[in-house]
Amino acid sequence: MMNTTHKIIPDIVIGRLPVYLRALQHMLQEGRQVTSSQELGERLGISAAQIRKDLSQFGEFGKQGTGYNIEYLANQVREILKVDRVWDVAIVGAGDIGSALAGYSGFSQRGFRIAMMFDNNPAVIGQAQGDFVVRDMATLKDAIQAAGIKVAMIAVPAGFAQEVADKLVEAGIQAILNYAPVNLNVPPEVRVQHIDPSIHLQRMTYYLD
Repeated sequence: MMNTTHKIIPDIVIGRLPVYLRALQHMLQEGRQVTSSQELGERLGISAAQIRKDLSQFGEFGKQGTGYNIEYLANQVREILKVDRVWDVAIVGAGDIGSALAGYSGFSQRGFRIAMMFDNNPAVIGQAQGDFVVRDMATLKDAIQAAGIKVAMIAVPAGFAQEVADKLVEAGIQAILNYAPVNLNVPPEVRVQHIDPSIHLQRMTYYLD
């Protein structure tokens, strides 16, 4: 059962929970009902002890010798991550990356719905993008506040990313996924995750012959 007692959980632990959830969802698709920390660890390259320690931060989800009920554990992790509901997301930037994100069907299966897209290019404003129309950046604050959106993705060139982030924060956005290759300065209460493929490639090439 999930422990509702308020406590500060290390961010590195929170970062592993979506990985556990993805593995559990794959197991459910395979028709599995029960798993163990040992099996999860083997799938993910994480020690069983680490998985047990991470999960124990939130309560007790299994019994020694019987393992975890996969569906129950997956539902509990969804609840912890607050993806047992659907979060509307705004995308800023209707270029190649933004358009690809808008068309990605995987978000809807994991608790997110792309609700609106913004750009400042007159050539794309008013154009259809999936189930919605690209909006003018000038309307961003009012539109996001009216919809109560808390999550946004930035997919603009690096030189514009900070300005966009400032506008999103002013509009009430609390979580930003940043695809622009630049670090953002935001208030401490706003969470930012940076997605820069070249950084990950450079990290890997260190190990190549």
